[in-house]
Amino acid sequence: MKLPEFDDCLKKGKIVRFPAVKKLAVKELSVAQEDLTTCQQSLKHKNFKWATVQAYYAMFHAARTLLYHKGYREKSHYCLILAMKSFYVSEGVLEMRLVESLQMAKSLREGADYENTFDKDSAESMVEQAAEFVKIAGEVLLGK
Repeated sequence: MKLPEFDDCLKKGKIVRFPAVKKLAVKELSVAQEDLTTCQQSLKHKNFKWATVQAYYAMFHAARTLLYHKGYREKSHYCLILAMKSFYVSEGVLEMRLVESLQMAKSLREGADYENTFDKDSAESMVEQAAEFVKIAGEVLLGK
């Protein structure tokens, strides 16, 4: 699925080819896993704001893992989301619902960070979806 918006990201240098970044994919996955563990702990302690923020970053770093695996790096959260659609939804590796979860998590993280708006249900949902996203990123990276 080639998206015109993704082509714009490439033209504007918001997604750039960077083959050396493949080496960083394993490190990025480790960061995603750490963020996932932290958001799960925050949820357990009923800290819904930070669970929401950390769930987004677990997904963000998982998405970066996948992008790095393709030999690209991002300079825009928005373009990273478009790259997931262009590279991984089109290949059937990621379900569109997970990319939509990443978009939702971005929006919820911004609400939690900038407007102090968050809730238990959203935090629980984002933590659950972050776990799935991180798991898939690990499977792709390890070739499973």
